[in-house]
Amino acid sequence: MDLRGYANQASNAVNNNIVVAWLASTGYSMGTAGRQQPRYGAAVTGPAQVQALDGDTLRHLDKMNIQGTIRALYMYGSLANVIRPDSRGGDLIVIGAQSGAPPELQGQWLVIKALESWPSWTKVAILKQATGAQ
Repeated sequence: MDLRGYANQASNAVNNNIVVAWLASTGYSMGTAGRQQPRYGAAVTGPAQVQALDGDTLRHLDKMNIQGTIRALYMYGSLANVIRPDSRGGDLIVIGAQSGAPPELQGQWLVIKALESWPSWTKVAILKQATGAQ
């Protein structure tokens, strides 16, 4: 039984799915200045549901001292946040203009916390990344 599919039908009636690109972290390499440069696998596109976080989750993330624009993302697949023993950073989610998403959702988002992980889908907390030169 695909419970995620049933729940998605209901939520999609009031909050449309959008198409996102998921880039799974493959670790890092060392840049010329000796700084870690994240590496990602090829982008995989698919439908996702972006929602606000509930109060309990916001309080949990607040205790982790994470600040910025944070949303919940439901997507088929096994998205991951930082996994230090494997030397992996968080996965990236890219929401483009063609996704049908409002402008405030467009851009790069870092997976900061896996909130629910099931065999075929994952609910994660994502953090909007700054754009431009760093």
